Amino acid sequence: MANCKFSKEHEWAKLEGDTATIGVSDYAQKELGDIVYVELPQVGDSFEKGETCSNIESVKAVNDVYTPLSGEVTQVNEDLEDQPELINQDALGKGWIFKLKITKPGEADDLMTRDEYDEYLKGIAEE
Repeated sequence: MANCKFSKEHEWAKLEGDTATIGVSDYAQKELGDIVYVELPQVGDSFEKGETCSNIESVKAVNDVYTPLSGEVTQVNEDLEDQPELINQDALGKGWIFKLKITKPGEADDLMTRDEYDEYLKGIAEE
């Protein structure tokens, strides 16, 4: 996915101008297992990079979602309310969680490219 960056907490951000679409990585959804519920943030909520902005409940556990960038929520994926499994089916597409108006664009430089993220995952697999 073009303009997509990843965090060490396994969130992704697709950058389009001053907006970022945020979701969890394919690795994260596989680790979570079958997702049964997603708590969405509210439109208008503001978050600083690294803050908990949502959570995902799977058959295994409840996991926090951390925003990889600072900003204000402009849109949420309401389809997840009735179909949380979209994250399992298409984590980097239809399974997006929310959109954020970026307030600190320089933070994107701290995120990993797809290749860097893939290398990071290899390190996790070796632990």
